[in-house]
Amino acid sequence: MNSIHASLTDLTWDDLRKWAGTKILNRGKTYIKNVYDLARTESGGLIGWVSGREDYATYAGRDEDGELDWFCSCPYGLGPCKHAVALILAGLEQVKTDTGIPLADPEGELSLAILGDSDEDDEDLLDQDDFEMEGTESEAPAVTSEKEKKNTGLIEILQKKNKEELVGLLAEFAHRHPEVKRKILEDHQLQSGNIDKLVRALQREIEEISSEPAWYNSWKNEGNRPDYSHVQEQLAALLKEGHADVVVELGQKIWTRGNTQVEESNDEGDTAWEIQKCMEVAFKAVSASSMSRPEQLVWMIDIFLEDQFSIIDSCDRFLQNKVYTKEHWSQVAQSLQERLESMPPPLEHSFSSRYKRKMVMNRLIDAFTRSYQKKKVLPLLEKEAHATHCYEQLVDAYLQAGHPEKAREWCIKGFRETMKDAPGITAGLQKKLRELARQQKKFDLAASYRAQDFFDHPSRVNYIELKKAADKIDRWPDIRAFVLRFLESGRRPDFPSNGREKQPWPLPEPEVVDKTNKKFRRQYPDLNTLIDIAIFENRFDDVVRLHHNLQKTRKWGDRKDREVAEAVAGTHPDISLDIWEKIAEGQINLVKPKAYEEAAIYLRKMRKVYKETKRLKEWQNLISTLRTEHKAKRRLQEVLDSLEDKRIID
Repeated sequence: MNSIHASLTDLTWDDLRKWAGTKILNRGKTYIKNVYDLARTESGGLIGWVSGREDYATYAGRDEDGELDWFCSCPYGLGPCKHAVALILAGLEQVKTDTGIPLADPEGELSLAILGDSDEDDEDLLDQDDFEMEGTESEAPAVTSEKEKKNTGLIEILQKKNKEELVGLLAEFAHRHPEVKRKILEDHQLQSGNIDKLVRALQREIEEISSEPAWYNSWKNEGNRPDYSHVQEQLAALLKEGHADVVVELGQKIWTRGNTQVEESNDEGDTAWEIQKCMEVAFKAVSASSMSRPEQLVWMIDIFLEDQFSIIDSCDRFLQNKVYTKEHWSQVAQSLQERLESMPPPLEHSFSSRYKRKMVMNRLIDAFTRSYQKKKVLPLLEKEAHATHCYEQLVDAYLQAGHPEKAREWCIKGFRETMKDAPGITAGLQKKLRELARQQKKFDLAASYRAQDFFDHPSRVNYIELKKAADKIDRWPDIRAFVLRFLESGRRPDFPSNGREKQPWPLPEPEVVDKTNKKFRRQYPDLNTLIDIAIFENRFDDVVRLHHNLQKTRKWGDRKDREVAEAVAGTHPDISLDIWEKIAEGQINLVKPKAYEEAAIYLRKMRKVYKETKRLKEWQNLISTLRTEHKAKRRLQEVLDSLEDKRIID
């Protein structure tokens, strides 16, 4: 065959977009000039090298079923890559300029690279360049096999040298590289057992590192991330040589200073990760330290109680160590109980003091459980309920113990005590009451709680859940009428004090009711929720009417417009076309390439509707008008090309 396959020359921009996606297509356009040694295969496909971080062997063509096929030696594995797109576009460019494309040499380096690499498993590797911000760089993955080869050769060279030559070489290397000198001296101190100097140096290093500001600006790719790697390495070395007490002492210093550093940091969690790795060594050292077993447990628990940023969550496994027996945990429980009893009552409206007390309580519950004293858990939770607001835990404990009525009583009590200051707990207790009603087959009561959810937080999701609950008691038509009137007026039918409804509310009053109604204040009629419900119920005439009213209340372009356009495209196509055209125009007026691509999404939707309603002439007139009005916008013209099924080489 003397040319590339006709099916490639017939490609449109829309074909490539559907194949590779808009993002990869746009990136591929920028790589056209990176294609070299372009050639065609016997089957009419294209192969070539595409330069990126490396030179990638790339193939594109048609498979036996006529579908676009591709291969690239780059690590991107989520679909067609920018290199394959660039290869196709470069090939079509040559066809367009009538430049001949040579036939590939099947024994050439390029052909062999494609055939040889095609069996490699690169599915789990990602070409990060396709995801990074422009102007950033990242290193290419290292090739382990090459490193191994180099190390093997180095070892062979060193083995041929005598002792004097090795000492001289190492001394010279240590002189040139201070970190090598430090490593040699530290290893000597460890092996000699004289570690005082080493420990003092580590203490100074911890103080210096923990005093550094920790920050990172991802936009500028700059910052300062404290490096604890040497400290971690030395802690591990000290522990290996049997200095567990020293490691625990240094770990305490790292924690005391590092925890404050993390609190003041803004570095995407990197410093917390560094400190976590050091603390894992310290926690490992605890069981080998001279402290008693209960003291070891208390030391670790104290660290957990101070951890407000989940820095050492991974260290929880050290509490599972089998060296800690039931008796050890019993002593820890006694210590924690004394600590809890000595704590002052939490300050009123103080989340912090309540939280600290609750953390000690939870550790005490854990100690009771590990020391086989579970019978003490329920009395403890009851005693601490008011101080710590542990009502949900208490309810769960009663449910697990098989006492649903006691659980119900505490739900009601906890709801009333937390209603003003802890809405999250209140909502959780209301949910538990609803579940209890459902389990006890009190479906009318369960529906009442679902109604509460809806009136407190009107939404399509809560409307659907209320419908399910009301269907169980065959009361949905009546309840639905009340719900829709509520969305129009804002008057809650479940509050008898309103006294404005001609018909009584068909559901019983729940065990708990927050009649202060301090929820998020909405404007009524709640047109957004009414539209959502009308879409759900396929009442498209109502959708259009409600949307028309909504337009009078705020500017065009809201997300609701998009939802309405999608919903009524089949029944009210002109409404959808009008919405999409205005959105597209708004994007085009931003004069940004990304905005042009966003506009194209809505223009494609319009084309589909015009085609289905046999009005393609109007579509063509629209595109023609856009071309004329925005003829100076070259990137927009390219986007419009992709909408018209025009061949790329036309």
